[in-house]
Amino acid sequence: MAKKVRHVLGISGGKDSAALAIYMKDNYPQLDIEYYTADTGKELKETYQLINNLEVYLGKKIIRLRAFNDSPEAPFDHKLKSLGGFLPNTLNRWCTKSLKLDVFERFVGNDPVISYVGIRGDEAREGYISSKETIQSIFPFRQSIWSEEITKFVLDNKKIGATISLAEKIVKSDKLDRIKEILNFTVTELYTREAKLKQLLELSTRDFNAIAYELLKLSNYPISMEKNFPLIDNEDILRIEDIFGLLNRSGVGVPAYYKDVEFEVEGQKATYNRSRSGCYFCFFQQKIEWIWLFEQHPDLFSEAMDYERSDFKWNMEESLSDLIKPDRITAIKLDYIKRKQRSEKNKKSAKLLDILGDQNDADLACASCFI
Repeated sequence: MAKKVRHVLGISGGKDSAALAIYMKDNYPQLDIEYYTADTGKELKETYQLINNLEVYLGKKIIRLRAFNDSPEAPFDHKLKSLGGFLPNTLNRWCTKSLKLDVFERFVGNDPVISYVGIRGDEAREGYISSKETIQSIFPFRQSIWSEEITKFVLDNKKIGATISLAEKIVKSDKLDRIKEILNFTVTELYTREAKLKQLLELSTRDFNAIAYELLKLSNYPISMEKNFPLIDNEDILRIEDIFGLLNRSGVGVPAYYKDVEFEVEGQKATYNRSRSGCYFCFFQQKIEWIWLFEQHPDLFSEAMDYERSDFKWNMEESLSDLIKPDRITAIKLDYIKRKQRSEKNKKSAKLLDILGDQNDADLACASCFI
């Protein structure tokens, strides 16, 4: 007897994954989605509050996954001890792999899985894609809901004949001839797969999705086991402003660490916030975010300092103890204000989220593997 396909959605504690959970409940209530979060034990309290708020809205438990259920220690500390005190860094992100990705893959096992990922329509990235053939990622916020792997499968030059035949059966509009014409183009170095996909999606997202779905039914991908897949008709493209709108309208609210906090330095006023979810000592944080942590969560900043040693600093350029010296705080804030002003002159958003780059639901940050 064939296994039932599991639909899963990871909550990182960031805005995008939270908004995706709301979006899926509101628009696809027929899908029995399992919501989960991988807890390192080193998240901000605002992250746990967001998860609690989401559970109320979803009316469903968000499964808490932990790497070491039999240990009373926080998963991060337990893993750190097992590695003899070797702390993670940008070159060896064992925190992401051991405490997030491995935990997720154990959670789903060998079951066929469709994983919903909150990459927005205004982002040019894939996020975490599992190497397991039993896990397939879907991106509801983007114009293309398919991963690059699926796009490559569908638009393989060897499948041109098959896609054209499917188009003739599926497409009922006057766009058929143009769709067939585009499908017949061979992908080359000059005419890339990305260009071909863009043309097809702009012509008719629904028709391309339907063609892709029918072709995937002949594959071993998890979606081939679904008799119907409602996201085939999805033409939504959600951007940053849509995400904040979803969170606010639902009552779940924007994670508190994204909210602007005002500060003043040498007579100049500005605001700062945190740009990502994830551990409070994440080494991908910008210096202004470390200052935010020091001033908004001094207890957590102190704990982050305790991890540092003579041979290890969270911020490779300087220790946290040096970073919070009064003159250094002033310099960091003034530099941040200058960058903010330059951004405003260029008519870009002045929010820290945009200045630093909205590297969520983690993909530089560990959380992004689920967002």
